[in-house]
Amino acid sequence: MTITRRIFLKNGALAIVATTAAPGFLRRAAFAAETAAGKKRLVVFFQRGAADGLDIVVPHGEAAYYAMRPSIAIPRPGGNESALDLDGFFGLHPSMSSLKPLWEQKHLAIVHAAGSPDTTRSHFDAQDYMESGTPGVKATEDGWLNRALKAPSGAEAGKEPSPFRAVALGTSLPRALAGTEPAVALNNINEFGIGGRNPAAAPAPIASTFEAMYAQSVDTVLHGAGNETFEAVKMLKSADPARYTPARGANYPNGQFGQGLRQVAQLMKANLGVEVVFTDIGGWDHHTNEGGSQGQLANLLRQFSQSIAAFWTDLGDLGADTVLVTLSEFGRTARENGNRGTDHGHANVMFVLGGPVKGGKVYGRWPGLDSSQLYEGRDLALTTDFRRVLGEAIYRHYGNKDLDTVFPGFENSTQKFLNLMG
Repeated sequence: MTITRRIFLKNGALAIVATTAAPGFLRRAAFAAETAAGKKRLVVFFQRGAADGLDIVVPHGEAAYYAMRPSIAIPRPGGNESALDLDGFFGLHPSMSSLKPLWEQKHLAIVHAAGSPDTTRSHFDAQDYMESGTPGVKATEDGWLNRALKAPSGAEAGKEPSPFRAVALGTSLPRALAGTEPAVALNNINEFGIGGRNPAAAPAPIASTFEAMYAQSVDTVLHGAGNETFEAVKMLKSADPARYTPARGANYPNGQFGQGLRQVAQLMKANLGVEVVFTDIGGWDHHTNEGGSQGQLANLLRQFSQSIAAFWTDLGDLGADTVLVTLSEFGRTARENGNRGTDHGHANVMFVLGGPVKGGKVYGRWPGLDSSQLYEGRDLALTTDFRRVLGEAIYRHYGNKDLDTVFPGFENSTQKFLNLMG
């Protein structure tokens, strides 16, 4: 069920939104419903564990790819379980067939040889750098996505921002959303468990529900609004989220990621003022028996791509104002290892999906896989900094022009954008 202004105005007790005495949460929700059309939304998916970009978007036109991966390479297009050709050189892993229509409809773009310029092969450090937006700098306290929220919002336009403006799915706020801008982490909207809140001031214990969390909170940013936020959650609960029906054709796979995206779509379609969403999917660290067209990676990619395709279908008209970006902390080695897997590498692949996206194209400069072209003689070389991709989404789509704040210390010239979106 989608919560609309009509429901607020006509549905029994919620009709108080039309009065001057309406609680703040209802005023904000009504405003969110009024302004849902045209609101810019940014969704970020983090593939934790370092996904194998070379088997995800296959350089089937590169002979060296097959020479270095005798047991896990994806066959050239045309045969059984072969790469799904994109442009004559690159192809999708065959388990990602659900994304091919989005490519053909030019909603989906790909950036290859992308990622963080930092040379670490530590999962922890690489994820921290990518979420802080400051590769190589450990002292950064907040995350790039929280800093991006400083863009003009309802609050700066004289309207109270929605408590659901920035949402993460999970048991705690991710590093990317840490900072002074309010954000919440939800475990499961069907249960309304709360996993975290913006630690802008004194810390509060993590509680199992919104009500318990805000009762214990001493956060000055949220103090006084906590009860209203809990009331907003009760408002969403009144829409009976357990009985939410996705749009026709939106077939979410079972599993945490697919069901998480189902909840993201539900929140966005409920007109609660959601602008930024962060979620992740783990399991990409395949050192042993990674598999090629079949196996561990194939199974994970099937879930990943089917979930994204279902999410896009479920968004419907909201997709016109939504941009989705995928990230992974680093890639995998160009050569397979002795265990038919891959080890920690360097550059990777990013997906960019959305209404404003100029899709149907692989962006970025391909560095090649000849031994002389590999980074440190073992990895795909980096040619596109991940901040270049995110910066364009933030600047051109979300509307925050202050990229020097979002990505401090980076050369944020708009002249170097890849022109991924109109």
